[in-house]
Amino acid sequence: MARMTGGEAIVEGLIRHGIDTVFGLPGAQVYGLFDAFARASNRLRLITTRHEQSCAYMALGYAKSTGRPGAYAVVPGPGMLNTTAALATAAGVNAPVLCLTGQVPSAFLGRGRGHLHELPDQLATMRGLVKWADRIEHPSQAPLLVARAFQEMRSGRPGPVALEMPWDQFPAMGEATPVDPLPLFQPATPDGEVVARLAALLKDAKAPMIIAGGGAAHAGAEVLALAELAGAPVVAFRNGRGVVGDRHPLGLTVAAGHVLWPQTDLVIGIGSRMEYPATRWAPGPPGLKTARIDIDPAEMRRYPVDVGIVADAAAGAAALTAALRRLLNGAARDNAARLAAVAAAKAGALEAIRKVQPQMSYLNVLRAVLPDDAFIVDEVCQAGFTATFGFPIHHPRHFVSSGFQGTLGAGFPMALGVKVAHPDTPVVSLTGDGGFLFAGTELATAVQHGINLITVVFNNNAYGNVMRDQKRLYAGRIPGSVLRNPDFQAFAASFGVPSWRVTAPEGFEAALTAALAAAAPCLIEVQTDIDQEASPWEFLVPGRA
Repeated sequence: MARMTGGEAIVEGLIRHGIDTVFGLPGAQVYGLFDAFARASNRLRLITTRHEQSCAYMALGYAKSTGRPGAYAVVPGPGMLNTTAALATAAGVNAPVLCLTGQVPSAFLGRGRGHLHELPDQLATMRGLVKWADRIEHPSQAPLLVARAFQEMRSGRPGPVALEMPWDQFPAMGEATPVDPLPLFQPATPDGEVVARLAALLKDAKAPMIIAGGGAAHAGAEVLALAELAGAPVVAFRNGRGVVGDRHPLGLTVAAGHVLWPQTDLVIGIGSRMEYPATRWAPGPPGLKTARIDIDPAEMRRYPVDVGIVADAAAGAAALTAALRRLLNGAARDNAARLAAVAAAKAGALEAIRKVQPQMSYLNVLRAVLPDDAFIVDEVCQAGFTATFGFPIHHPRHFVSSGFQGTLGAGFPMALGVKVAHPDTPVVSLTGDGGFLFAGTELATAVQHGINLITVVFNNNAYGNVMRDQKRLYAGRIPGSVLRNPDFQAFAASFGVPSWRVTAPEGFEAALTAALAAAAPCLIEVQTDIDQEASPWEFLVPGRA
């Protein structure tokens, strides 16, 4: 037991749980916490931003690209509220993110006196967004509650958590006993009887398909072993990309998966919400059998299936592979016809998506120039949508997305967090002009902290998707979707950021090559015309223009 301030007790807990970086923006209520960060600067890096939203998005990018917890710290009230879109996004993509925030002084808790940044019930607000939240009311509570936060964040289905502390308790002294990481609550070993039932279905299936989601990001080897034994393509969308890489014959995007869908007789979701089978491709083929492997029991009622295995993705896939191998008695399945169909679907999809121009031409250049291990962070923009099925990904966690939240403006700050986590690996933010300006001032953060991110801004002077829908659905009326943009070259120059403006893929290749060689944050503006951009949506939602 040692005497320390509340801020010091929190910081010691963070370090004990493996946190090496905190993203934050200081203010009066959290001065004591930030002073503790400063005194631990030899063990913990603090990245400060220009807006609270970016603290949380950067922690999210850090967490999503590593699988490790990301942490951020902001003032309470408006500061915390500025991060709620990122918390909702973290919940949506199952990312382990810790929000640290302050509170009014202890004597003012619950009194409604209008103290600085007071909310009626901040803790309740946070609990409505995150997996778990609590208040540290004294330094002595900090070690255990920090440990509980990490336990809740990482047990079962990962997700964001939050801790608040009253203003006066950050600098207050108290006795604090360090607490080591607590055991995680995980599902038991996969139910052997249920696994056997699914193995029997898989043995008899002629055209099985696996849908891999972000929950399988750590289970690539196990999913691939199952896929190869069963002759099942592994289809991924957004955060499941790279679980089985696109270079592998069984690694498919949703564009190729949809070609195979009408013949599919068994679909198995692994760590996936099953968005495509449940909604975008529904109804399924006649006689389709459905199954899931998911760590979250609630998923089995959200999308009921014929066979549901509650298990970690890696453990469940390994158990299913072993059960199928036993049923086959060591014999190899004859998967030749299925593999030929998969190859044809993959080649056909690659040919079909070529018409999504100019996005595909730019993405092809991007893939040709970048190394295999580069990270791509998408945004709600035409190039971002197209990248979900048109940009090959070779490793899990290397395509970072806001998932079903579709959080406009998240891409650029998330990418900064990815780059902080992977300083020696190329990271590219694919963003539109509208989304980029949500947090474009964080170019200052990139320069200040040496975050050498490559940002590609596709500038069509519009909220392109909104404009396309408005024209299609509302007789050409386009309220609010036309944008008056700054000169992005001058904007970048004002922060001392090297930049390039291109209007064709040939120029893009030269700019990207130069940006990769620059030891600095860089911006590439790609000027496009929304009226000349092909819609990617027929490959995302079949039947939609």
